[in-house]
Amino acid sequence: MPIFSFMNLYVHFPFCRSKCAYCALYSVVGRDEPFRNAYAQKLARAIEETDVKFKTVYFGGGTPAMCDLSPLFKTLKNRIDENTEWTIELNPMDVNERLLYALKEGGVNRISMGVQSLDDATLASMARKHTSDDAIERFNLIRECGFKNVGIDLIVGWQTFGRGLEETIKKMKGLDINHCSVYSLIREKGTMLEKRIERGEITLPEDDKVLDDLLRMEEELMSMGLHRYEISNYAKPGMECKHNLAVWRGEDYWGIGAGAHGRIGRVRSVGDFENIVPVSLDGKVNNEKCCEILSGYEDNIERALFSMRTHEGFNIDDIAEKYPILKSRADEWNEKCSFFVKEGLLYALSENHYRLTRRGFEVCDAILSELQ
Repeated sequence: MPIFSFMNLYVHFPFCRSKCAYCALYSVVGRDEPFRNAYAQKLARAIEETDVKFKTVYFGGGTPAMCDLSPLFKTLKNRIDENTEWTIELNPMDVNERLLYALKEGGVNRISMGVQSLDDATLASMARKHTSDDAIERFNLIRECGFKNVGIDLIVGWQTFGRGLEETIKKMKGLDINHCSVYSLIREKGTMLEKRIERGEITLPEDDKVLDDLLRMEEELMSMGLHRYEISNYAKPGMECKHNLAVWRGEDYWGIGAGAHGRIGRVRSVGDFENIVPVSLDGKVNNEKCCEILSGYEDNIERALFSMRTHEGFNIDDIAEKYPILKSRADEWNEKCSFFVKEGLLYALSENHYRLTRRGFEVCDAILSELQ
């Protein structure tokens, strides 16, 4: 496999100061500053060994700001250009002028802040360390420091209409938000949330209530000028996250770091601390325990079905042209998609081209299972 001249890069920083009550993502608490900074230096050396340029860069976590990012800024300087979208996830409590100017000088041009709620009672119950005033103050500071592309994350299912979500929306309308990710709360084993549910301290709403709240949330965000461009993501026109769109369009992305997911050719990978680069950019597997090699058919169909998640939709003709091995599925897919149109789950944009309806977005996994 040839080395790409342009690539999407995902870098994971697994460090957190504390664990949120709902979180089951890979993260670690208690690593000291020298360890965290050595980790960032190791990531920088891995990138230094490549000669590829990146069209999107995404620093996720965890909490990237817990590391000294300067080695990565230096390494990536010659591997990005004026068209590169570079996102970093930030916790509100890490945001300050010094950090923001360092990020801007380093090349970061998009910020996603993990707000989760703007209702103080909800935040305290989630074991988040910031208040709604903290989040609003930090968001406005990001704007004042010159970042134009700024988004927030929210969770529905812990907060609901009738339990905090009205307050969140009211405060959101006072902010200049151009991107919002809205996630439905998932009950995960081993989390503080799960233990509190088992002890009877928390009761979560029924699924129908959550679905109703997600539909109302869509209406509220649309009233703010944000359109739904993927199952969980809303943006003003032109402010869609290019990195995530690249993944949903079936593009490769190089994932490095402990807990980083990646996809190079037919190789899916998840790094760990010992193997922060489980697969190289030429598709060479560096550690088999961190990688899964798919068949050509498995790889193609997975990439093809990603498109159903987006507002661009599922274009069967385009898929058959891009992935010839899937051409034999065209008639079957059209038949099934026509059925979903009748059920109100898909729109027929044109012949052989379909997109999820509002109802369809909420049962997308079931639709994809039928098309698998």
